[in-house]
Amino acid sequence: MTSIILLSVFGIINLFLGFLRSNKLLLPLVMLALLVVFGVNLLDWNQGSPLFYNMLVVDNYLVAFTGIVVLTALVLIPFSRSYVKTGEPNLAEYYSLLLFSLVGAIMMIGYDHLIMLFVGIEILSISMYVLAGSDKRNVRSNEAALKYFLMGAFATGILLFGMALLYGATGTFHVSAIGTAVAEPANASLLPMLHIGILLMIIGLGFKVSAAPFHFWTPDVYEGTPTFFTAFMSTVVKTAGFAAFLKLLAQALPAAQGFWMPTIVAMCALTLLLGNIGAASQTSAKRMLAYSSVSHAGYLLIGLVGTNGQLFGSPAASGIFFYSLSYSIATVLSFGVLKLVGDQRGREDYAGLNGLAKQNPLLAFALTVSMLSLAGIPLTGGFFGKFFIFAAAVEHGAIGLVVFAVVMSMVSIYYYLKPVIAMYLQPADETSAPIEVDGVQRLTLIVLALLTIALGTIAPMFMSGLL
Repeated sequence: MTSIILLSVFGIINLFLGFLRSNKLLLPLVMLALLVVFGVNLLDWNQGSPLFYNMLVVDNYLVAFTGIVVLTALVLIPFSRSYVKTGEPNLAEYYSLLLFSLVGAIMMIGYDHLIMLFVGIEILSISMYVLAGSDKRNVRSNEAALKYFLMGAFATGILLFGMALLYGATGTFHVSAIGTAVAEPANASLLPMLHIGILLMIIGLGFKVSAAPFHFWTPDVYEGTPTFFTAFMSTVVKTAGFAAFLKLLAQALPAAQGFWMPTIVAMCALTLLLGNIGAASQTSAKRMLAYSSVSHAGYLLIGLVGTNGQLFGSPAASGIFFYSLSYSIATVLSFGVLKLVGDQRGREDYAGLNGLAKQNPLLAFALTVSMLSLAGIPLTGGFFGKFFIFAAAVEHGAIGLVVFAVVMSMVSIYYYLKPVIAMYLQPADETSAPIEVDGVQRLTLIVLALLTIALGTIAPMFMSGLL
């Protein structure tokens, strides 16, 4: 609760600071605000309490996933320095929208009432619609915002209809009460209404996390959105979406697992297939990362398959947490390098990375570490993220799905090595100059790269008793 209040207050204060027209002041203040929120959030560990008439619950689950989204925003902010240098007149508004969107993400993670889930989704989504179209002079950015808004509006309508049917079948919006009503249905004639409501909610949430076949907006929106906001969208939104998804299935609908499990398995397999095939066929590094984000939604869906009706002490919950953390760090690292290259070379394709290892060894090393982690190579956080997800699914009996996911992981190595090959084996364009990286960005890249490696070496200890 304190995190929500602080983020809201800081967001409003930041809007007023925008009148000073001093972008150099905004960036450190926003980073300080996020650092304070991150620290305050940790104080709620083991301090579980319901709020707003049990509509929101502050527990370790909320604290853990809130830590991921706030940390992601904190390490992403340094890569917005290009907006500071160019004197972007709307920078204060952009930062405030990011802070407000974090409020929505926290509501999505900690909801215990479906209306709170809806409010959180809308706060997060509306902020993203605006930021997707923030580059108003760019036709692709305008197109991305329009597509995202229209598709998001339809998905929200489907989600709301599903909530209404779920309420009609159970008589409540509270997550725990829904779980009880589904386990002991008072009227068997309402089961069709319940099942349709579950399917519609899965569709609505599937759109938010870019799961196939509701992913078609993702490549165009990610490509058209300014790279800085794309990184935020592909990490914070996905983490909050899967935290909400897991809570819905594990606490509200465990008794209906026999009904929704085949749907989740089918979505998972289709997401892995389309995401990896789509990524392998791209020539743009940014668009490849967009399809890559779709494929990682498939891996996280495997965690949902492994849920056993528990959030605490559940291998699925711990696996989704660790995967979200390692994926977010590696994704911020990759998009951070891509933004620096795109800002100064004006290219987002693989050719724009040619010869980067000789001109900027740090950028090449950071991007290599992120690619290896996203591919799930050992000694990186991505490897253990997949390992924990797969282990939870195998324990649940989904061996065939895990084998298919392993094959798709092998396919992903092909396209994740493309940027590495371009950086180390291709000659640089004679007209391309070394990429300028300031001290804060350099420190952020080093910390993220080392953290990715650390998560791949101390993961077993890190996971012990976490959730």
